[in-house]
Amino acid sequence: MDFFLQLLFTGIGIGAVYALVALGFVLIFRAASVVNFAQGEFSMVAAFLMVVFAVDLGWPYWLSFLISIAAMALLGAVFNLFVYYPLRNRTYLPVLISTIGASIFLSNSVLALYGPQPQVLPGWLDTPGFQVGPVYLDSQYLIIIGVTLALVAFQYWLFEYTLLGKKLQATSQDKEMATLLGIPVAAMIMITFVYSAVLGGIAGILVAPVLFVSIQMGSTIALKAFAATIIGGFGDVAGAILGGFAIGVIETFGAAYISVPFKDAFAFLVLIAFLIVRPQGIFGERVAEKA
Repeated sequence: MDFFLQLLFTGIGIGAVYALVALGFVLIFRAASVVNFAQGEFSMVAAFLMVVFAVDLGWPYWLSFLISIAAMALLGAVFNLFVYYPLRNRTYLPVLISTIGASIFLSNSVLALYGPQPQVLPGWLDTPGFQVGPVYLDSQYLIIIGVTLALVAFQYWLFEYTLLGKKLQATSQDKEMATLLGIPVAAMIMITFVYSAVLGGIAGILVAPVLFVSIQMGSTIALKAFAATIIGGFGDVAGAILGGFAIGVIETFGAAYISVPFKDAFAFLVLIAFLIVRPQGIFGERVAEKA
């Protein structure tokens, strides 16, 4: 039982990172009707920025974090202007391909600038953790879970109780009607890309002390977050969050009880099972079209 509780805590911590990246997937999909396959690279770029500022330059951790997040917001705006906006009136396929191209560009740019060597980013707190009964609570996992819950609460407040949130929801539901109502749709989509880039950046910075900061970390996180969005119900915010936590717990228990080398495969085995049994996901609704 002690081992079970320890694994559950670790799985929830890793799942929180997947939930944040999955949330970025869902927000962009709902606002722009496109899957942004560069979402994982946002996490990787932010993690490398933290290494540059906090480790290489020796700046204070909090200052490095703020500058990295500001840089991710700028990257989200640039991404919207140069990757999505020129193709906004095309079908989803050209936009999808452009996000894949942007993903390759970002990963190879970081590779050219920083090299292939994985880097280590220190944790947020000097205290590694503490023991609560049989469970050891790692301080970094506690921060990951706490920040994720705070961001989820913030998003709920934003969408339910603010005018900006209502405009964002209206844009995601019907762009033409939102335009007729006087909502600046282009600005709303820009805000969504910026916010999604920030979410991805925060996820990368949070998980960086747990993992090595490497070029491949973005694609690994993105694939599992994408699986989480499908399991939860693509386009559903609650589904993305639940799917992220579920993937983290499943892969942690799978590695502990079945096989460590195949840890990354468990998420996709669950994804395949959902595609066969319930392709619309946990919170998704079955859609039927008349001939």
